[in-house]
Amino acid sequence: MLFPRRMKFIELTVLKNDMDAVIEYLGRKGEIQFPLDEEKNITNQDVSRIRILVEKLKNASCYLNSENNDDKPVCQNAQDFSIPAKEEIDFAENLCALVQDLKDREESEMQEGRRIQKAVNELKVFSQMNIPFWEIENLSHLIFRFGSIDPNNINKLKENLGNRAAVIPLEDNRILAASSKKGRFVLDAQLKMVSFEPVKIPDYCVSPSEMTANLNEQRVINEEKILKIKTEKDALIKKYASDVQKIYVSWRCALIIEEIKARFKATESLFNFSGWMPADIVKRTVKDLSDLTEGRIAVTAFRPYEVPYIKNGKGKVPVAVKHSAFVKGFEGVVFSYGAPLYGSIDPTALVAFFFTLMFGIMFGDMGQGLVLLIAGLVIKYNDKKLAAFKKFSAPLISVSVASMIMGFLSGSVFANETLLIAPSRAITAFFTGEPRNKILQILPLAEHGGSIAKLLYFFAFTVAIGVVINSLGLIINIVNRIMFKKYEQAFFSKTGLAGLLMFWCALYTAVKLITGASINTFNVLGICIPLFFIIFGHVFWRLFTERRFHMESGLFAFIMEGFVEILDTVSSYISNTASFLRVGAFALAHAVFSFIIFFFTDSLADSGIGGSLSAALIMLIGNAIIIVLEGLIVAIQVMRLQYYEFFNKFFVETGVEFAPFRFQHNEKE
Repeated sequence: MLFPRRMKFIELTVLKNDMDAVIEYLGRKGEIQFPLDEEKNITNQDVSRIRILVEKLKNASCYLNSENNDDKPVCQNAQDFSIPAKEEIDFAENLCALVQDLKDREESEMQEGRRIQKAVNELKVFSQMNIPFWEIENLSHLIFRFGSIDPNNINKLKENLGNRAAVIPLEDNRILAASSKKGRFVLDAQLKMVSFEPVKIPDYCVSPSEMTANLNEQRVINEEKILKIKTEKDALIKKYASDVQKIYVSWRCALIIEEIKARFKATESLFNFSGWMPADIVKRTVKDLSDLTEGRIAVTAFRPYEVPYIKNGKGKVPVAVKHSAFVKGFEGVVFSYGAPLYGSIDPTALVAFFFTLMFGIMFGDMGQGLVLLIAGLVIKYNDKKLAAFKKFSAPLISVSVASMIMGFLSGSVFANETLLIAPSRAITAFFTGEPRNKILQILPLAEHGGSIAKLLYFFAFTVAIGVVINSLGLIINIVNRIMFKKYEQAFFSKTGLAGLLMFWCALYTAVKLITGASINTFNVLGICIPLFFIIFGHVFWRLFTERRFHMESGLFAFIMEGFVEILDTVSSYISNTASFLRVGAFALAHAVFSFIIFFFTDSLADSGIGGSLSAALIMLIGNAIIIVLEGLIVAIQVMRLQYYEFFNKFFVETGVEFAPFRFQHNEKE
């Protein structure tokens, strides 16, 4: 479509008893956008209760499906749900309580198991002792230090202490050091020198062997409890896991409905709300809602500029677009820069065409294009693992086809320049009567039928693409300005009619100079008159519209500003046009890189088994580098040309993208 979809602002009045069904219908269809000014803080008690329940259901679903997903509920598409009745809230809360009780008991027993294991690990250190721990601390004539130490420092510690203390190595790099109470200062000083880390001696009143036996008994009991809980969990999963998922989605959508309703104006028996909707679906939507409510609904539709906050300039009409599958894939390129204003020209179709064309020119190879095509098809038809990248499938498929066409014309298949010689010679012989190895020779190699002249023609062709793109950008801007009744910018700005005429006349003059033709008065006037109106056009326009013109900074400043405007206009159009030389430059670089790969592989292919293996390796690595690195660079360059040489001609103000309300489960929650 040349323009975005026409929009209508609709107001609906619905009975309270029908409101849930109406919101459910609108959420499933995803065709209405509620104005942001209807947003407000929600303190409704029903909303708060449902919100708490939804969080409990989310935790329950995560717990019961922990083997598949540890941190988010696994559930079906949010379109496949039914809104729960209010009386179902007790069942949902009881189910959550049952799951939470099991979860708490499992966590408690798991924590107890970790405590037992930690105690067992500590007791291993004292496995050789046969006296209770408390007796160590109660010895009146000795002091003890228990802790960890680097094993390499144990011998050094023993040498430094000599007979003043005893050092007993234990397990896990721990030691037990003992000395008389008189020698405790020397012991502590020497321990500090070897980075001793003290650990508190366990406060048990039995021997380590007795304590270990007791802990083993506790561990058996704990394991039995955990096994019992696991059996209960398995039964609960078998009985309720899928139900919890469905109930979670249903109550989450119910929460959304309650939050939406809380934003709307309401009386004791009616709800009144409004929103934006594409005009082409209003009639069908009204009929469906009327059938759904058995006629108990009132709908009023307004044109956009009948809406007060749009008429007063306090808001913007949301922009909805409708494209074919091919063009739709490039919506992201446009909307990442900005949504077009409502009522202006939608450039997405032009972006799709020129993006595909320029990428194909810069990345021409049948084999490499085939790899991109396969990648695009895999993304398109893989609905599970690659679903997040599905929107890139159409652009990838389109540019891959363009690359394959350009590769056929340039005679390149995975950088091999001999595979397409036969069809190229047949085609060129049929159309020109002179068979050539390549239909299009980019490299200026005489032995392959190339020349500097042909290369210059190729660069001229890429500049011509730039001329077309720049011209279309200016034409779009002129049409948009006229449609918004901004005639001064449409006719007298550098991106308006004056700028377009100057651009075309300058190009015509440049072509005449390049071809050796002489310029005449028409060429001079064709450039000077548009420049004159770019500088003084707004003066004449204000006089024509009977508005006063005032030079705020004086005549001299006005003249200097005009001179700067001339320089900016001329330089910008030269740079905008010359930028498209990069299309030819990248195509040439691609051809050179491919030729280098082909040269080395062809030279090594006849050098025996080792040479053949080296040739295959070079071919494989070289093509991989081209596909990944050069493919990425080419895509970035095409994006840059679209943004800076095309969009900046008419994207002086961005619109608001249409974001309809719809039920859609967010897997990141």
